[in-house]
Amino acid sequence: MPDTPQEKPKIIVDEDWKSQAQAEKEALAAGKNASAADEDVAGGLPPMPPASLMTLISTLASQAMMSLGAIPHPFSGKPEVDLEQAKHFIDTLAVLEEKTAGNRTPEEEATLGQIVHELRMAYVAMQSVPPSTSGGGIEIPGVGPTSN
Repeated sequence: MPDTPQEKPKIIVDEDWKSQAQAEKEALAAGKNASAADEDVAGGLPPMPPASLMTLISTLASQAMMSLGAIPHPFSGKPEVDLEQAKHFIDTLAVLEEKTAGNRTPEEEATLGQIVHELRMAYVAMQSVPPSTSGGGIEIPGVGPTSN
């Protein structure tokens, strides 16, 4: 055997292993969150709309229209009329209109004013319909046809 000094094996120390492991863990968690969100959309749950005045106006107006029988109830699939509940939603929109005066964009101003007016007119029209025939709902201009 030759007399060569034995080389010591080189030991490579990865000082950054903790941060690399943490980065992998975060990437895995982000992947799980993304896939959970994809499952919600794929499972039939649409993503939530952004929180805004227009979304709030739309939500309250939809509830008022459903209470007036202009759109079918989501559970029964049939138009249902509840004038007391419709009045509550219309009044809530009117309070929103009053309290946000001067703080709305021109689009929000026009939309809220038009919706409150149309819902009030629809409410008055529904008050004059006899209770036995009010189950079919009404048509509110700009909303589209209703199912009778």
